[in-house]
Amino acid sequence: MTSKYQPPFSISAKSINLIAEISAQIERYAIRMEQEDGLMLRKINRIKTIHGSLAIEGNKLSESMITEIIEGKHVVAPLREIQEVRNAIKTYDAFFIMNLNLSIRFLMETD
Repeated sequence: MTSKYQPPFSISAKSINLIAEISAQIERYAIRMEQEDGLMLRKINRIKTIHGSLAIEGNKLSESMITEIIEGKHVVAPLREIQEVRNAIKTYDAFFIMNLNLSIRFLMETD
């Protein structure tokens, strides 16, 4: 004689709805964390790219100094080197906008 296992609890519609709601909240949180990680990685990459590009040309500012310039903080350094960082920031911003415009134009042409 086989008896079916009966768990010491019952599963109601309310508990299923709560489980689904918890799962959705966890998924939203995970997505937000991934987006924040992506933003942080892009910021770090931008700083390292600017630092590396300018270091090749002899700019001696550190990554932390470049970060402070990007954040609008005061940096004690030769004005020429600070201006090089500001120019690089503007260049990378302009490149991003141009690349975005090209992508949009391409998508519009393919529709």
